[in-house]
Amino acid sequence: MGTKAPLKIFTGTATTYLTEKICESVGVELGKSSCPVFADGEFEPCYEETIRGSHVFIVQSTFPPGDNLLELLLMIDASKRASAYKTIAVIPYFGFARQDRKDKPRVSIGAKLMADLLSAAGVDRVITMDLHADQIQGFFNVPVDHLYASALFIPFIQQMGLRDIVIASPDVGGTKRANTYARLLGTDMVICHKSREKANVVGNMTLIGDVRDKDVIIVDDLIDTAGTITKAAGLMIKEGANSVRAFAAHGLLSEPAYERIENSALKEVYFTDSIPAKRESSKIKYISVADAFSQAIQRVYKNQSISSLFFK
Repeated sequence: MGTKAPLKIFTGTATTYLTEKICESVGVELGKSSCPVFADGEFEPCYEETIRGSHVFIVQSTFPPGDNLLELLLMIDASKRASAYKTIAVIPYFGFARQDRKDKPRVSIGAKLMADLLSAAGVDRVITMDLHADQIQGFFNVPVDHLYASALFIPFIQQMGLRDIVIASPDVGGTKRANTYARLLGTDMVICHKSREKANVVGNMTLIGDVRDKDVIIVDDLIDTAGTITKAAGLMIKEGANSVRAFAAHGLLSEPAYERIENSALKEVYFTDSIPAKRESSKIKYISVADAFSQAIQRVYKNQSISSLFFK
């Protein structure tokens, strides 16, 4: 067929810190791009090198503000118009994923709209991690490679040397995720049942299962205001748990999350670096996903299996 299309990796402005680590792991230089901003705040992403006929991987998490999503869409459009061979969006954190269904009247399904916008911009493939709901993959009409932070967290938990682990889900919706951890670690599982007064406000919470004298690991896809996770930790300590730690793929950490975590019964909280840290915390630690995305990018480029690496 001729020479294989070259691999090039570019970054959006919000995820430069992670893209640099991914490029180092892959063994390629970060692609040259810029994003000039007009006086009124409008911006215009631009590739500063030729990408004609290339496999273009654009790394950008779409956490708030909306500029991060819009910048990714503009970069995809620019790549398509610059005659890239394939344009792949690498989205470590896929924003708006909590809007995956109509759970009340007269609301949008934001995750579906995001998928449509990416497709309209011209994306050929999406690589992401720990979507809030697995079915979001079906919102796309292009291939989606869905990675899991469990591939990083489970080996880490196994090396922590905890005496008697039990896995906990902070809500009923996370039972599938918690069951995966419990099965792979060979432990029991407990569930917190909560009722919400409104978005980001937890009402009553009850515990289903036994945590007495256990080292509890709470697993979730994201932590935003930390209301649920800290309330769950307090409940488990009250029920006799020896210690409580939390592992979540995405650390949104909106206010007052840092204060809640610092003042909570949680011993440690672990995130991936899909979203940059806003500030330091004695309890919050990060595990990089750069190598995981590096392997995914290389396998997509070489038409190799992704599932053999990341699906459990």
